[in-house]
Amino acid sequence: LLLCGVFSLGTPGVGKTTLGKELASRSGMTYINVGDMAKEGELYEGFDEEYDCPILDEDRVIDELEDKMSEGGVIIDYHGCDFFPERWFDIVFVLRTENSFLYDRLESRGYKGKKLQDNIQCEIFQTLYEEAMSSYREEIVHQLPSNTPEDLERNLDQIMQWIEQWMKDNN
Repeated sequence: LLLCGVFSLGTPGVGKTTLGKELASRSGMTYINVGDMAKEGELYEGFDEEYDCPILDEDRVIDELEDKMSEGGVIIDYHGCDFFPERWFDIVFVLRTENSFLYDRLESRGYKGKKLQDNIQCEIFQTLYEEAMSSYREEIVHQLPSNTPEDLERNLDQIMQWIEQWMKDNN
C-alpha cells in the first residue's frame, strides 16, 4: 500500500498546524510539525539574536525524518521548504492569509518589530510560494486561502478528495 507525502507550508500564522492536525485526524496520516520535532530533539545549530529564535540544523532534520518519509502517509508542517527532498512529497500546499488577519495572528503570538514586519513582507511578496515553485514540480504546488474557518473547512475537503484520488490512482 503506497501512502502519499503531503507538505503544508506558509508564513507563521497562516494556519498550517490547525490544517495539518485536522487533516491527520481525518485521513489517518501521521502529522509532523518540524518546529516541534526540532525543539524536542534539539536539532539546532545556533541561535539567531536578531529574530530571537534557534537556527534549524537542516541536515539533522532530514536524517530524523528520512525513515518516516520513506514509509509515506506523512503530513509535514513547516514554514520553509527549500531543503526538503523533492521525492518526499506528492503534493505541496502553500497556505496564504490576508495581511490584516495575519498581522493580528502574529501580534497575538508576541511577534513584534522586525520579526513581525519580515513575516508580513514574506506573505506580501509570496516568498514561500515562489520557494515552493522552484523547489518542487509546479503541478504539485497549490496555493490555498486561509483566512476564515470556512476556508479551513473547504481546504480540508479539497485535500481529502485529493488524497482519496491519489490512493485510488496509486494502489
